[in-house]
Amino acid sequence: MSKPSTAQKPTLAELRAVVHPEGVKDRRSGEHWAGRLYMREISLRCDPYLVNTRITPNQLTYLMVVAGIAAGAVLLVPGLVGALVAALLIQLYLLLDCVDGEVARWRGQTSITGVYLDRVGHYLAEAALLVGFGLRAADLVGTDGEGNWLWAFLGTLAALGAILIKAETDLVDVARSRSGLAAVRDEAAVPRSSGLALARRAAAALKFHRLVGGVEASLFILLVAIADLVRGDLFFTRLGVVLLAAIALLQTLLHLVSILASSRLK
Repeated sequence: MSKPSTAQKPTLAELRAVVHPEGVKDRRSGEHWAGRLYMREISLRCDPYLVNTRITPNQLTYLMVVAGIAAGAVLLVPGLVGALVAALLIQLYLLLDCVDGEVARWRGQTSITGVYLDRVGHYLAEAALLVGFGLRAADLVGTDGEGNWLWAFLGTLAALGAILIKAETDLVDVARSRSGLAAVRDEAAVPRSSGLALARRAAAALKFHRLVGGVEASLFILLVAIADLVRGDLFFTRLGVVLLAAIALLQTLLHLVSILASSRLK
């Protein structure tokens, strides 16, 4: 399908044919469930107002990073307001994550720099959210004492785990590229051991590891903030920080074992 002139706002059908090519919503590890469920349709309706502007795809990626980091920072606002605004900012982060690539595909401006910025943005945003969650649990503006820095430490530990999980995945491609091998295929992710393959399927079915992802973590934080509002203290927030730190550290180890036991490095 030919594109309309740059002065003409494209239709949704014209955009969809270019920015949502076959398979973009079906990527095993490259598309978030929220993107498939609703955000790709929302972003498609934002694209007509962006593709003919001077805003570049990389500038949209920078805005994505700002939204993600701001979500972590706003968690320092106590009570339900901070958690709610953080969840909304993560939705904006997800929207911009969709829009930047779609604008790039429409204009034919996809680049290695854009891919790199996108990955760095995910690292920074998701880490900021978990660090912010830990600082929120520490209640720095409260009166509970210096011992609360333990919660900030646990939040930082959860952020480190979330970063390492992403790094483990990305470093597979780095190792293969430096060895002169092609990018890994989806089927290579299946562990060679039948026992590990079964464990991997069980973990995938439970999806507990997703709680340290940006969208899921923001919704989880909002949920525990509501519970705290009912209870009148930070019990559920602090319990949540412990849970996310434990999940992040466990998933870091399990993901590393899964990679080493699969054919991804062969």
